[in-house]
Amino acid sequence: MELSDANLQTLTEYLKKTLDPDPAIRRPAEKFLESVEGSQNYPLLLLTLLEKSQENVIKVCASVTFKNYIKRNWRIVEDEPNKICESDRIAIKANIVPLMLSSPEQIQKQLSDAISIIGREDFPQKWPDLLTEMVNRFQSGDFHVINGVLRTAHSLFKRYRHEFKSNELWTEIKLVLDAFALPLTNLFKATIELCSTHANDASALKVLFSSLILIAKLFYSLNFQDLPEFFEDNMETWMTNFHSLLTLDNKLLQTDDEEEAGLLELLKSQICDNAALYAQKYDEEFQPYLPRFVTAIWNLLVTTGQEVKYDLLVSNAIQFLASVCERPHYKHLFEDQNTLTSICEKVIVPNMEFRAADEEAFEDNSEEYIRRDLEGSDIDTRRRAACDLVRGLCKFFEGPVTGIFSGYVNSMLQEYAKNPSVNWKHKDAAIYLVTSLASKAQTQKHGITQANELVNLTEFFVNHIQPDLKSATVNEFPVLKADGIKYIMIFRNQVPKEQLLVSIPLLINHLQAESIVVHTYAAHALERLFTMRGTNNATLITAAEMAPFVEVLLTNLFKALTLPGSSENEYIMKAIMRSFSLLQESIIPYIPSVITQLTQKLLAVSKNPSKPHFNHYMFESICLSVRITCKANPEAVGSFEEALFLVFTEILQNDVQEFIPYVFQVMSLLLEMHKNEIPSSYMALFPHLLQPVLWERTGNIPPLVRLLQAYLERGASTIASAAADKI
Repeated sequence: MELSDANLQTLTEYLKKTLDPDPAIRRPAEKFLESVEGSQNYPLLLLTLLEKSQENVIKVCASVTFKNYIKRNWRIVEDEPNKICESDRIAIKANIVPLMLSSPEQIQKQLSDAISIIGREDFPQKWPDLLTEMVNRFQSGDFHVINGVLRTAHSLFKRYRHEFKSNELWTEIKLVLDAFALPLTNLFKATIELCSTHANDASALKVLFSSLILIAKLFYSLNFQDLPEFFEDNMETWMTNFHSLLTLDNKLLQTDDEEEAGLLELLKSQICDNAALYAQKYDEEFQPYLPRFVTAIWNLLVTTGQEVKYDLLVSNAIQFLASVCERPHYKHLFEDQNTLTSICEKVIVPNMEFRAADEEAFEDNSEEYIRRDLEGSDIDTRRRAACDLVRGLCKFFEGPVTGIFSGYVNSMLQEYAKNPSVNWKHKDAAIYLVTSLASKAQTQKHGITQANELVNLTEFFVNHIQPDLKSATVNEFPVLKADGIKYIMIFRNQVPKEQLLVSIPLLINHLQAESIVVHTYAAHALERLFTMRGTNNATLITAAEMAPFVEVLLTNLFKALTLPGSSENEYIMKAIMRSFSLLQESIIPYIPSVITQLTQKLLAVSKNPSKPHFNHYMFESICLSVRITCKANPEAVGSFEEALFLVFTEILQNDVQEFIPYVFQVMSLLLEMHKNEIPSSYMALFPHLLQPVLWERTGNIPPLVRLLQAYLERGASTIASAAADKI
């Protein structure tokens, strides 16, 4: 592709079409861009468009397309062709930094990410002048440019936080420190001074504090692997200024927004992270500074409000205390009973409360609530941090902490008992406190693996959890129902099996709850219980024990998929898959109804596949239906083909890329069930399976190979005679 106005115009038109909501317009445009991205000058055309286009929407679209192009193609894979020609690579590296620094912030972020992707592969060996080019821009005095450099440096260096140690990594970090540490420190000091100079200028402070946040993030990345000599020598400069910023309160930086964290909160959050890093990893060197940080962060915690915008700050501040209290030689700071009581009363209990914002998320943003609560992405929540602090304190003070909290739990439950409909949040906090106290070690797969022996989990379950779940109304107190179901999930290894068996019909009943969180938790709890292993690695709960509940279980699971907000609920579909796996031939009487509902769901989601996990479990459930039924009755394969082939044909004709590998997989399974000749319906499809376009997508190759193998095993002679006829 030449760098011509005609090509720029063509590219503009196709980029516009990729934004069209109509798939009939959008998909051909995406395919066109896919077909030309291997051409020489294609990335340079995108950069030119990004620089020269008069339409902001095209600039943004070009920047995102360019970043994704770099993400897909920049890495050179051994024994595979180079996807970007060398002249394009050289031109990109020569132009991208100045272009990024002169672009608006929205585009700057995309190009900054692209630079970090290129840097991951090429820096420092193949891009030795990148760092010099960036550091030189610090002298510009233009904070739009400086922040662009800092943002790029952050996206480039943040991988140091999770890379494994190696000589290559150490060499790179040393090179970065030699070139970057002193200019960064000088910039830090200069920015602090400018903050004092412009203390009454709100717009200047916003720019300067954006810089300070990025500088604090870079400090974290550069100090993560080990304590660099430069930062050890300059610890006084950094820690004194960090401490001053922690205690700073400028009214001009305060925001009226109760949801969105302001610059001051974000900076203080990052400083708490930096202090926690030093307290954990470099405690000996950090010791002289620790007491003043503990005092400052404690004051922050007891003076910061309950608004959502402070969540990250409070969470990081509590995490700092959690990291300090776990260290043996800081133990003396927490030994006093009054200190422990004060921490419990002023920090832990208030931050375990279920706030109005949590209730709103529970009701109106259930997907995000579930992601945070179930999937462990609640790392930045107040509750999670408070839970970690409880765990940290229990390391050395398990007895006193359990005693203090037992009092709180009892008083909360008493408050609830006085007026459940008004005081239900007290019980929610009590359950969360018990969970925090009892959980010493936990994994996603097994739940709690090590529990606090001072907490009687079964007694609490029988007295306070079961009554809520046995209530006649599944829609009453949905938060407490969710808490109770989660308790079963978490402590499934500690609660006796007989109590788990009592819980199963209760969980099945809660699949009918209107609350998305409640019926999702019920499905997830059942799925987790069905995977538990007993003696001889057999499932703890057997198909025989589930026999009385098979019909109601399957009915309620499929009904749950029709509830508002759960039509593509991956937890429900996973529970369906796990139920099939556990129940085996017990599901055969229900297969006609089940396969009808699965094919209807498949047809519906194939129009716009958006939930990859849901889709995976749906196809797994279809495969299990086929295997279980045809194992007992091989002749049943015909009825499955009858039910599925119409939907499969539509998926193949509409080229639904996400589903095609699954379709080939299920077809392989069905074909393998035929003992003799290949049916004619399969033979009609055979020539299409050899089209090169199908084999160009790597995801298609394994299922296609398996499908062809099934063809050859069942009908090699038919295929050979068909080929001979054509000759």
